[in-house]
Amino acid sequence: MSLSRTEILPTRQTLLSRLRDCDDHESWRDFFDLYWKLLYNMARKRGLNEQESQEVVQDTVIAVAKTMPEFRYDPKRCSFKSWLRHLLEKKIADQFRRRARANQTVSLDAEESVAWNLADVATLPPDAAWEQEWQQSLLETAIERIKTKVSPQQFQIFHRLVVLNFPAGEVARTLDVNIAQVYLAKHRVVARVKQEIKTLQKQFG
Repeated sequence: MSLSRTEILPTRQTLLSRLRDCDDHESWRDFFDLYWKLLYNMARKRGLNEQESQEVVQDTVIAVAKTMPEFRYDPKRCSFKSWLRHLLEKKIADQFRRRARANQTVSLDAEESVAWNLADVATLPPDAAWEQEWQQSLLETAIERIKTKVSPQQFQIFHRLVVLNFPAGEVARTLDVNIAQVYLAKHRVVARVKQEIKTLQKQFG
């Protein structure tokens, strides 16, 4: 499912300022809810197992938390999205090093080779998987938030028709509504989801 193909906007400095306060639990909860699946999925796609990927999520979030008090956001030098990916790639490399040490079956050169070249965020090549996961995380968060802002019936119609891709006729029969109601609910909920995505883009990047 794709509601927007536009490039995700850089994270606003206001959110990053709020994250400098470790006691701002609401902002940190929003940050984690939005990004944990993105970090986890990318770790899995890089070849880590479930436990290793969970550790990458934890290590990356901790690294963000430790960096925030001194972090100065300068979008002209580096977007938050690139900076977060840079941290993630370092934590993934750390996991491969730990695996190599645990297995004791690779040479030092092979162990070091998994670190990649992470010296400069700007040198990271475009990553289609990262971009896809980034946008998917926004979409899933938007849908979850909208779930409580529309009627249960409207969300059921939207979920079956758009998310599960069931035929409109089947959705109408299953939920005992007419076709006009199906398409009207789809239109309304999709519009709300798009608006929520725009809100998330402004808040989180």
